Amino acid sequence: MADIQIERAHTLSLPQARKIAFPWAEQAEEKFDMACTYEEGQSRDLVSFIRSGVNGTLTVTADRFELNAKLGFLLGAFKEKIEAEIAKNLDQLMADNQATEQ
Repeated sequence: MADIQIERAHTLSLPQARKIAFPWAEQAEEKFDMACTYEEGQSRDLVSFIRSGVNGTLTVTADRFELNAKLGFLLGAFKEKIEAEIAKNLDQLMADNQATEQ
């Protein structure tokens, strides 16, 4: 099994961070055929995602996004590509959010 860990610090509030996490979960469902569940909390939210060969979580707080995923044997061979795509998507959503906030 291969693990993916991505952390992104931000200066958003939790409600603003949710505006990034919700679209991220929607993209994961549409683009990667993931089954996602979104659990809102007072100090953090948790997005859980799963599909054949991969499962993980995206933790959303007022100052950080933290993604942890486990790839199965077959997808593990593509770890770098998968990790780069996830990071690119999250970074793009953060950049889009900053542009609309200004």
